[in-house]
Amino acid sequence: MTEFSHLPASRAAVATGIGCYLPPDLVTNEDLAARLDTSDDWIRTRTGIATRHVVSPGMATSDLAVEAGRRALESAGEPRVDAVVLATTTPDRPCPATAPEVAARLGQSGVAAFDVSAVCSGFLYALATAAGLIAAGTAERVLLIAADAFTTLVDPDDRSTAVIFADGAGAMVLRAGDAGEQGAVGPVVLGSDGELSDLIEVPAGGSRQRSSGRPPGPGDEHFKMRGRDIYRHAVERMTNASRQAIAAAGWAIDDVDRFAAHQANARILTSVAERLGLPTEKQLSNIERVGNTGAASIPLLLAEAATDGGLAAGQHVLLTAFGGGLTWGATTLIWPELKT
Repeated sequence: MTEFSHLPASRAAVATGIGCYLPPDLVTNEDLAARLDTSDDWIRTRTGIATRHVVSPGMATSDLAVEAGRRALESAGEPRVDAVVLATTTPDRPCPATAPEVAARLGQSGVAAFDVSAVCSGFLYALATAAGLIAAGTAERVLLIAADAFTTLVDPDDRSTAVIFADGAGAMVLRAGDAGEQGAVGPVVLGSDGELSDLIEVPAGGSRQRSSGRPPGPGDEHFKMRGRDIYRHAVERMTNASRQAIAAAGWAIDDVDRFAAHQANARILTSVAERLGLPTEKQLSNIERVGNTGAASIPLLLAEAATDGGLAAGQHVLLTAFGGGLTWGATTLIWPELKT
């Protein structure tokens, strides 16, 4: 695992605005049970999910990203940024990147705009990237958006994935500031293991399948995962990354006031928190209502918690995620006073 700190003490990335968006269409466990071999009890017991939001026909990742980005800009009171970074696994098209279109629709034409792909770890990878732009002096303000329409990748008839994944977006505005300020992003720990890339994948649609001259196999256009193996790696990687991020920030585990982990599965979240020694009252969670929203998971969770009072200025927050690649990461920040 490689540890990255993009934040010299003289110039840090500071969170100054936040926003999120969920598409209006809601799917309940009962809706899924009506067409799949499953039940509300089966889904809740194994995933902790009761409902999830999904894109309506014709809605794309950019639509989710634009709305979340607009809300984050309003929260920050910033009409203009220097860069837009979009974390997503479900771009509107394979080419070009989705971020430039999102930037244009938000009135940010002319600024740097690009996508970051790290599946469910995407927000933390993009956060490190945005913080690096600020630390290098390339940007004074960055709009960071994480958005996924994961249900467009999932086989609707596969109960192992259809009950888990959902759609949504979260966004954060970062500005150049001082490492001692509330909202300053702490050292970011990132890691990957490409030898296990087949644990989470969409086999078809990329250059390897296309150049083979063979048509996709049955279901290869859909998201696939090996659940038991993923569980073990997710718990191990998020736990270790969290410990490294806490140490890099100069904190002790008792300093953590709120734990915001990627909302992958309720069992995974519980296992990571228990290994870290973080009690239930310190854990932020919205997986029951929104499911697994991919890269959007953490910023969506933070935005909702800031709105409903689950987060307060001055609290020490630990963030961690795990996703395909395999990829993982963690970081810390002291929550700032934000308009929500």
